Amino acid sequence: ITGKSSNQDTVTAAGEEGDNPPKEEPWETTLKTTVVDIEAGEFRGQKVSLWDLLHSHYIPEENRKELLELYEAGELTLEQVKTVVSTIVT
Repeated sequence: ITGKSSNQDTVTAAGEEGDNPPKEEPWETTLKTTVVDIEAGEFRGQKVSLWDLLHSHYIPEENRKELLELYEAGELTLEQVKTVVSTIVT
């Protein structure tokens, strides 16, 4: 029984951490609220957030990390990220 309770506590604690929107960085919010029209693959005809596109299987992990780092550092503008991501996906 004790083992069960500690597992439940862990799950609750993890859930509470995830429910803390103020921790989100402004640049993350921007990527999640900026949507693009992609006419390729599963996204055809849909408006998809840049965040979802960056985390889709179309973008290799190293590219995603590099794009996020450059954007967060201010070396890439939102438009540049949108162009790169759209180009890779299409």
